[in-house]
Amino acid sequence: MADSTPERHIGEELSRTETKQTLTNLGLSPIPPPLDYNYPEVGRETDPVFPEEYTLETATGLVPERTLEQIRSRESVASRHSSRRESDLEKSELPSEFVTFTINDPENPQNWSRVYRWYLTIVASMLVVCIAFGSSNVTGGLGLIQEKYHVSLEVAILTCSIMVLGFAVGPLLWSPLSEIIGRQPVYIISMLLYTIFNIPCALSPNIGGLLVCRFLCGVFSSSGLSLAGGTIADIWNIKDRGMAIAYFAAAPYCGPVLGPIVCGWINVGTHRLDLFFWVNLAFAGAMLVLVGAIPETYSPVILKRRAAKLRKETGNPNIKTEQEKVKLTFGDIVRTSLIRPITMILTEPVLDLMCMYIVLIYAMLYAFFFAYPVIFTELYHYNDGQIGLMFIPILIGAGFALVATPFIEHHFVRICARRAPTPEDRLIGALIGSPFIPISLFILGATSYPHIIWVGPASSGIAFGFGMVLCYYSVNNYIIDSYQKYAASALAAKVFLRSGGGAAFPLFITQMYHRLGLQWASWLLAFIGVGMVFIPYAFYFFGKVLRARLNGSNKA
Repeated sequence: MADSTPERHIGEELSRTETKQTLTNLGLSPIPPPLDYNYPEVGRETDPVFPEEYTLETATGLVPERTLEQIRSRESVASRHSSRRESDLEKSELPSEFVTFTINDPENPQNWSRVYRWYLTIVASMLVVCIAFGSSNVTGGLGLIQEKYHVSLEVAILTCSIMVLGFAVGPLLWSPLSEIIGRQPVYIISMLLYTIFNIPCALSPNIGGLLVCRFLCGVFSSSGLSLAGGTIADIWNIKDRGMAIAYFAAAPYCGPVLGPIVCGWINVGTHRLDLFFWVNLAFAGAMLVLVGAIPETYSPVILKRRAAKLRKETGNPNIKTEQEKVKLTFGDIVRTSLIRPITMILTEPVLDLMCMYIVLIYAMLYAFFFAYPVIFTELYHYNDGQIGLMFIPILIGAGFALVATPFIEHHFVRICARRAPTPEDRLIGALIGSPFIPISLFILGATSYPHIIWVGPASSGIAFGFGMVLCYYSVNNYIIDSYQKYAASALAAKVFLRSGGGAAFPLFITQMYHRLGLQWASWLLAFIGVGMVFIPYAFYFFGKVLRARLNGSNKA
């Protein structure tokens, strides 16, 4: 009988590998499980034979490909081979051994202490807050931009929109690059450039230079928006991930709210536009130090580095990760990072509808930044600092959402204990939160009268903050679970569309409030919100049927 952990000589070194028996004992089943949404898309086999490579811990850390193919069903192996290119078929004849983490491996991010993982979660969330703060900080002093550069209000507003537009472009570069070289180098490179480009923003002699630098700030800083969620997924297992992601979900929406609060008072106290960017530079620099100190968390890159080390130590060129078996080309990178997200936008109605819901919420958040100055200036003659304080209720509402989130997560865990969960089970938060979006806007319109105290319109932010965080958190999880195999591309499509909406809405909100009036402008947005409320409810009750009929890349 074969030993459960046989030994074999590789060159002059002794190496142990897993057998069919040991892998079966570890729970490896004949049918490959669904891919985790963090599984690399760049350089991926069409149907990986070993999708558990980055989550399974083995005694030896080496799993022979031939042993895997003995365990996997013939159908899955045949499908894999038929989809592989001819050059890869030649490589498949070599006795490859895939690298895994070992039992209780200290390099496995999910084995790090719980306290340290929560620290990393906080750092990732603060990074997103920092980036979102930078996008909206100019809204605390649009008048300063008009005075300094002698431009119209619309051009001043563009300094906010163009950075948000950079958020749409950047992830198409940073996401695939992180799968190749790791998250830590991408964070360091991009955040360093973001920090540096705040300097020309502060010193720009003309509006053209400011707009170009703001766009580049958006492109460079967007690495945090596209990778921070992945970092959290790296360090938490599936069971605990929902809670961490839930708290993280508030960051992209709370961050922009801090911009006008802080910079509004800078404007009132100093009347200096350059201080907006010096403060932002200090915030970004501090986050660069914190993020730069984080070790690499992306398991595919950690194992890829381990495989390279083992190849050097043993002289065996066939020790590798499954991702390395596919020779990566520039065309593969372009197809994965650029073409696939755009293709999904054009061909996936389910994704489009859910993304449009996110776009609406994100765009309305940025709409608040330009509606509030009109409302509170016309009704109460507030200065920029006082207007900034009116955004605090949005943060309060987001805080209420974070209090509600654990109860929603516990409900999901109970569902998982009874049966296999479906993507629709993730929409509970959206069912609760979605009505609060139009309610908040109806309140804003109904209280925008001179004889009503400022607490009325300001309090509308509580309902909005509560609804937006619950909806974003739920819909984000729904997209991940609906497009498991191509979740990264689906999320890239979401970020692209969301940022486009966030960039477009500010350009016409001020004019809309002046033309329609303070009440009907808010009510128009509220009626749009009422129509969009039906999206999460429709998918909760009919989502399985709709996904089966409409999903082209992920039939379910």
